[in-house]
Amino acid sequence: MLLSRALPHEACESPQSALLNRMRQCEPGLHLCYIVGAMKPIRSFASDNNAGVHPRVLQAIAAANRGHVVGYGDDPYTEAAVRKFKQHFGPDIEVFMVFNGTAANCLSLKALMESYHAVICAEAAHIYTDECGAPEKFTGCKLIPLPTTDGKLTLEAVRHAYHGIGDQHHVQPHVISITQVTEMGTVYTPREVRDLARFAHERNMFLHMDGARIANAAVSLGLTLREATRDLGVDVLSFGGTKNGAMGAEAVVFFDKKFSRDFLYLRKQGMQLASKMRFISAQLDALLSDHLWRKNAEHANHMAALLEKQVSKIPQVKIVYKVEANGVFAQIPRPAIAKLLKRYFFYVWDEDRSVVRWMCSFDTTEKDVKQFARFLAETVKT
Repeated sequence: MLLSRALPHEACESPQSALLNRMRQCEPGLHLCYIVGAMKPIRSFASDNNAGVHPRVLQAIAAANRGHVVGYGDDPYTEAAVRKFKQHFGPDIEVFMVFNGTAANCLSLKALMESYHAVICAEAAHIYTDECGAPEKFTGCKLIPLPTTDGKLTLEAVRHAYHGIGDQHHVQPHVISITQVTEMGTVYTPREVRDLARFAHERNMFLHMDGARIANAAVSLGLTLREATRDLGVDVLSFGGTKNGAMGAEAVVFFDKKFSRDFLYLRKQGMQLASKMRFISAQLDALLSDHLWRKNAEHANHMAALLEKQVSKIPQVKIVYKVEANGVFAQIPRPAIAKLLKRYFFYVWDEDRSVVRWMCSFDTTEKDVKQFARFLAETVKT
């Protein structure tokens, strides 16, 4: 027995609603199908946001749900989470819990900038393409998007965009923002991050890292969280927990306290001060305990590597970006997309090139991957 429901729109992912609408016009029955049998839907490959919550994170939330504690972060759960962050990143950091990644990005950028400043970023960056103009609205600053071939900013591109300094007619580039893992699933090498940080610091600029998938990047590089961020020269990190197995928990991590002096007020103005913060903090504490963040990321990355291996056997499928973390980007025959979407939910990354994105998560299984690969092989043949 099948139960169908319309494909949902995920605001924080690459837009494809126009394509889906066109597909529905051609195939009115296009829906995302769920197997009802055991009340368990087919796992999709759309986003690690679509995954469930790790059992240990749920246990941490349940454990925090006992009795009364002081609200707004003055609770033992938040204190424990802060200690855990300091164990990973250093005792002199400042960390603030927030609800979601867009807020983490907007607030961290706001802490670094004045309204006449500008942020240099990749044109595919989440802050530029998928946050509905929130960074520009909240900071009052201009974003300067640069084209990339693989999602990664290069020194040459940044150097070219760094101009108008001291000219009152031009915004002043003040922050370089990079996404780690990038929106194309690629990973900046330590040298690439260090070089961008050096370029920024030599010009009194700062380096912000959107670390929505920082766990996956660190695992890919074989580094600790600190080695993948602070030790490379990152000034402020948007730390992602949600894609790594949390229900909805992110944080802003400052590696220099001078940037966080007024952050308490910025967070409140930004409507990100949780009254029951203990439930956010407990999640992050769980992820940062007993290497859970690493185990989850290792598994997701491994499943993506397996998916790449499986689909690469199909002649009609071409991998278009290096698979370095938990995302696989592939070019497939256009007619196959609508057929695949009837059973599996995923995002079309580039409609013109017929490139799709498949994401793996901490709960993706080898069975999920192999079943999908078989279905893909059958679909592209027909």
